[in-house]
Amino acid sequence: MSVIAVGMSHRSADVRLLERVTVAAADVPKVLGELLACPNVAEAVLVSTCNRVEVYAVVEAFHAGLADIAGVLSRHSGADTALLYDHLYVHYAAAAVQHLFSVAAGLDSMVVGESQILGQVRLAYGAARAAGTVGSTLHELVQQALRIGKRVHTDTGLDQVGGSVVSEALADAEAELGGLAGRRALIVGAGSMGGLSAAALRRAGIGEVVIANRTPANGERLAVSLREQGVPATATGLGELRARIADADVVVSCTGAVGAVITADAVPPRADRPLVICDLGLPRDVADGVGDVDGVRVVDLASLQRRLTDAPSGTDTRRAGEIVAEEVRGYLAAQRSAEVTPTVTALRRRAAEVVDAELLRLDGRLPDLDAPVRAELARTVRRVVDKLLHTPTVRVKELASGPQGTGYAEALRELFQLDPHKPASVSTPADPVGHPPVKSVVDGGS
Repeated sequence: MSVIAVGMSHRSADVRLLERVTVAAADVPKVLGELLACPNVAEAVLVSTCNRVEVYAVVEAFHAGLADIAGVLSRHSGADTALLYDHLYVHYAAAAVQHLFSVAAGLDSMVVGESQILGQVRLAYGAARAAGTVGSTLHELVQQALRIGKRVHTDTGLDQVGGSVVSEALADAEAELGGLAGRRALIVGAGSMGGLSAAALRRAGIGEVVIANRTPANGERLAVSLREQGVPATATGLGELRARIADADVVVSCTGAVGAVITADAVPPRADRPLVICDLGLPRDVADGVGDVDGVRVVDLASLQRRLTDAPSGTDTRRAGEIVAEEVRGYLAAQRSAEVTPTVTALRRRAAEVVDAELLRLDGRLPDLDAPVRAELARTVRRVVDKLLHTPTVRVKELASGPQGTGYAEALRELFQLDPHKPASVSTPADPVGHPPVKSVVDGGS
C-alpha cells in the first residue's frame, strides 16, 4: 500500500477545465464515498480550492489506483478520462509526500506563500474524517503536512507577506481605480473568501461595503464585524444585485455557486467611472459577457494565473523549500524505520521458535537432566541467540532510515522467509524549491 496524489491545478490546466473538475463543498462527502468504494483505494482525502483539485489516497497499486481515481473525477466532472489524463499530475509514494508538504507550505499556490491553503487542507482532512475515508496513513501524513505548513510560515517571512488570491485581485483593482480608499465595494458571498475580501478591503481603506448573500443573515454577520472595525457595512440578498452593482466601484464575487451569479444584464455600462469585478469563484461567478460591458474590467482566476505563474521566487521561498526537503527526508526515514520493525519482530519470533523447538528436542533426548542444569542450558542458548541477533537487528533499523533502507528489510525477510517481497516505489521526489513540469501519467512520472 502506497500514497498517491492525483490532481489538477492552475499549473496543469486552464480555469475552464479546472472549474469543471472542482468539487463543491456539498459534493465532497459523495465523491469521497465513491473513491473509497473503488477496489484499489483504501483511504482518501480530497482538497478542492479555487485553483486546485487533488485526491490523496492510499492505494493497492499505482496504475490500478490511478485508474480508479481518474474514473471518479471523470464521472463527477463529465469530462472524458483521456482529457483529464492530459492535464492531471500524478505523484506516488515519496513524491506524493513531498507534493502534499509543498502544497501545505504554500509553495505550489498561485500566490506563493499564501497561508489560506493551510486552512483548506485542514478542512479537507476534517471532511474526510467525517466521511470515514481517513485511516492511519493519511491521518499521520496530513497532520505532518499541517505542522510543516505552520513551521514554514513561522520560520520564514512568507507569512509576513500576507499574499493571497484575494489580495492579488484587489491589487489589480486598486491599480485600475487609482486606489481603493474611500470607494464603495460589493462583496457577493459571505463565506471564508468573502471574509478575507472584507478584511483586505478594510486594510485598503475602503469607504463602504455591501455584502450580498443568498442567506442575508450570514451576510449580516460579516457586516456587523466590519462595522465593529469602523467600516460602514450593510447586508442584502442576491435579488438586489443589479442596484448594488450600479453603486459599486469594486465587486468581489466568491460564492461557490454552480452557475453564473453576475450576468451581463445585471451590470449597467459605466460612462463616468470604471467598475472592477473580481471573480474569485470556481466555478466562475461572472458570465463571459460581463467583461464586454463598457467601463467594466473583470479580474478573474485566469488573468491572475497569467500574471502570477512566472512570479520570481525570493529568499524566503528558497528557505521554505529547504524546510520541506528536510521534513520529507525525516518523514520518509521515520516511515522506513517503522516499516522494518515488524520484520525485526518476526525475526526474533522465528529465533525464539527455533530455540524452543531445540530445547524441547533436548528434553526428549535427555529426560533425566537435572532441572538446574536444564534451566542454565536454556538461558545460555537464549543469550547466544540474543547476542547473535542484537547487532543485525539494531543495524537494520539504522540502515532502514537511509534512502535504500527498505532493501535491507526486504533482504532480511527473504533470507529468513519472514514476509513476501514488497514492490519498490515507482517515483522519486523532485526538487521542492522549483516547480517541475507536469509529466504524463502514462509513464507514472511525477
